[in-house]
Amino acid sequence: MSPGCPSVPPPHCPHAGCDSRTGSRPWRYKKKGFFRRAQPPFRIQRYLCHHCGRNFSSQSFSTTYWLKRNDLLVPLFHRLVGGACLRQISREFGLAHSTVQRQMNRLGRHCLLLHERLRPREAPTEPLVLDGFRTFEHSQYWPFDLNLLIGPSHYVYGFSDAELRRSGSMRPSQREKRARLEARHGRPDPQATRKSVQALVARIVPPGARATIRSDDHKAYPRALRRLTNRRLRHETTSSRVARTTQNPLFPVNLADLLLRHSSANHKRETIAFSKRRQGALYQAAIWVVWRNYVKARSENRRDDPPAVALGLIPRRLEVRQILRTRLFPENAKLCSWVARCYEGRIPTRRLPHCRVHDPVFAR
Repeated sequence: MSPGCPSVPPPHCPHAGCDSRTGSRPWRYKKKGFFRRAQPPFRIQRYLCHHCGRNFSSQSFSTTYWLKRNDLLVPLFHRLVGGACLRQISREFGLAHSTVQRQMNRLGRHCLLLHERLRPREAPTEPLVLDGFRTFEHSQYWPFDLNLLIGPSHYVYGFSDAELRRSGSMRPSQREKRARLEARHGRPDPQATRKSVQALVARIVPPGARATIRSDDHKAYPRALRRLTNRRLRHETTSSRVARTTQNPLFPVNLADLLLRHSSANHKRETIAFSKRRQGALYQAAIWVVWRNYVKARSENRRDDPPAVALGLIPRRLEVRQILRTRLFPENAKLCSWVARCYEGRIPTRRLPHCRVHDPVFAR
């Protein structure tokens, strides 16, 4: 049986416009035959929704809905967190690069919803470590920060992006090219880091809650935290020049940065596998977050439980097939504005004119 193929009755109508999940009357449906296909499961049950009158099938609740190759999601998950780039994966399975890209995007959307479903909604019981993981999209003229909020348990509570302007030492020709690119495509918002961190902390720490935020001495962080007046936040800073040992208060995020470099081909130094779109980097980051929180042991030597088990969020380590067992619907989750935009593929890349928006016509 392929991952994500449920053997239970349908819980609701899969169509987004149907009121079967929000209406007061019980949901009624009936079986309406079946169809056969060339890959397992070979027999797919059809249904008819009595609320909206639309047809659907049991495959509508599978993570492999509308996929001709329903055997790729599990190995693709392992390879994306194992340092393989998309073209290496496409050569291994004899697929087009675009096929691997689309399935990675699907995995990223699924992992976004899974993390939003499992992450704690109350105030964190441990201090939170904040830092920005520096990477780039399309070229080194378009850097951005992947802001991470992590606890000493190594649980990644959330992440966000902040578009940056290229800085550092540059040759005169590079400065001229940067000026030409900014004149043509616009200049990144100088307040992007402050806005991104403010939204990230507001998403993780509920109003009225108390939390301790640890970070380096980045100037945008205190400005972001001061604007969250309806939360009681204590900000502790540690210089980024302090040795990055286990005694460093920022060790959880330093270790996360190391694992991101090690596990993701698009973030390795001097790589040609860098992300061409920021949206693709965020989808891949969502896959990494689910792997780090719910699959990977906190210590490779001890082989102990993942961070989510240590926090009591799940009873035991999740297998990848368990993660991909059932399709998750965004209509069932209360997504904040940034997560909703990220799920729909609306995070823009300034150098490229159009977003590849996820608008599922047949999958609803």
